[in-house]
Amino acid sequence: MKHKLGNLAFIVLVVLTIVVWSVFPPERAGVENYARYYVGMTLGSLVLALMSFSLFLSTRPKWAEPFFGGLDKMYMTHRHTSTAAFLLMFIHLLIVPLRIVDLFLGNYLAIIAFLGIVAIVLPTLAPRIPFLNKLTGATYEGWKNLHKYIGIFFILGYLHSITVESPSTKAAINWNQIFVFLGIGSYLYTEVFGRFFKKYVPYTVEAVNHPNKSTTEVVLRAKNHSIQKQRAGQFMFVRFLEKGMNEAHPFTISSAPHEDVLRVTIKACGDFTRHLFANLKEGTEAIIEGAYGMFDYKSGGPKQIWIAGGIGVTPFLSFIRDLETDLAYDVDFYYTVRHPEEAVFVDEIEAAAKQNSRLKARVRYSSTDGSLTVEDIIQNADGDIRGHHVYMCGPLPMVQAFEKKFMEAGVPAENIHFEEFNFR
Repeated sequence: MKHKLGNLAFIVLVVLTIVVWSVFPPERAGVENYARYYVGMTLGSLVLALMSFSLFLSTRPKWAEPFFGGLDKMYMTHRHTSTAAFLLMFIHLLIVPLRIVDLFLGNYLAIIAFLGIVAIVLPTLAPRIPFLNKLTGATYEGWKNLHKYIGIFFILGYLHSITVESPSTKAAINWNQIFVFLGIGSYLYTEVFGRFFKKYVPYTVEAVNHPNKSTTEVVLRAKNHSIQKQRAGQFMFVRFLEKGMNEAHPFTISSAPHEDVLRVTIKACGDFTRHLFANLKEGTEAIIEGAYGMFDYKSGGPKQIWIAGGIGVTPFLSFIRDLETDLAYDVDFYYTVRHPEEAVFVDEIEAAAKQNSRLKARVRYSSTDGSLTVEDIIQNADGDIRGHHVYMCGPLPMVQAFEKKFMEAGVPAENIHFEEFNFR
């Protein structure tokens, strides 16, 4: 239940906003089309509330993760609140139309805020439209840089709400201030003050290893002994301060929490990661933010199934490397890749299984062994997996397909654990 409290709080605040405007309506005297103005102002207040939620979640507060179920779930909520605000903004515009003959300061601010938000949101909703790609340069970092301006248009939207010539109600306007302070404070923290609260920690690349022809293992050491605290299975955002790599990307930590270095294992599967594979060198400066994530096998039951697809092996490497004593769970670990040369750290995984009788490691090469199926897993679990906890990491289509099959096999949804690395 705890992981639902964050979304529940947002829902309650939205409902309370509607209640406040219902109890304290704007003045009716001398207003034409009163009903339309009333609904339009209520919708405008909801837009401010939803945008403030999105700006708050953009700060990536670690303390809030348990109330949403992890940073990946927080970003899902971020997308929902942003999309809802965007749609309500259009409805608000249709209900309270701007008349050219009546334009004054509040209306000009509304036009600027509306066009700015549209220019920022549309590349996210429709990234493949060519002319929208020009706004971001068709890159993740360009998309992030564009989104840095969303707070400015949020502020302009608020200024519109207090300068537009329309009937008002002091109680409802005061209620809006809660969201204004939340939104502006969150935006300033993200863009200005976060660096002063140890949100970003400096590291240096100590070693660059290539366990195969497409994978990079990066070993990072903290400067000033300020190593980030982590749990096995978490991820962090890494920015390498080198031309072509100066972008913050999320990577799962593959080292154990007790190590004095951080290790990330990165598959070269895109422009950024291929450039990193070819060019990252020892001594490169880096900035770390994190750690984040709720992917933790220690919160699961006594019988577990771990499934790693490709580079999705990284959190399980952290799990295994964290074993300073015997494993306290019975684990069937499936590591699947297409070809043997794509696998990494197989010897380490198999050695850990030999040392721990409760860990059964099965490395599968789909090109020769066939694709892993839930039926294979059920057979190896003596025909019943309904009481197992399942932990998965790999390509999202694979994870979603397994999730569906596991639920059909009787595994409760709350026993199936994975993270969706989609932060845009």
